[in-house]
Amino acid sequence: MQDFRKLKVWEKAHALVLDAYRSTQGFPRDEAHGLTAQVRRAAVSIPSNIAEGCGRSGDREFARFLRMALGSASELEYHYLLAHDLALLTDGDFKRLTEGVIEVKRMLTGLVGRMKRRGPES
Repeated sequence: MQDFRKLKVWEKAHALVLDAYRSTQGFPRDEAHGLTAQVRRAAVSIPSNIAEGCGRSGDREFARFLRMALGSASELEYHYLLAHDLALLTDGDFKRLTEGVIEVKRMLTGLVGRMKRRGPES
């Protein structure tokens, strides 16, 4: 078991959540239970899965939660694309938010790859 707060990828993912909440504050009220909720849920899922994986026993379990976080990051990336195409995000906000998601996805992929190279658990 390790402290998730010490992981750089968790820090970046937590920052994504804060950005997601800020970026959706201006979405229309009729999206409160739609896209706003979906963006926030997908964003929160990323650091939540990292934290949960840190509380599990062994690399195999941790890697499984990292892959779930990666799936949520891909979902968030799509939600930002949709919000941009619906003119809910400016070009600049879309670019900034998407770059943050892509950075976290790269970090998660790298961490999972390093765990794979370490080999199976005993």
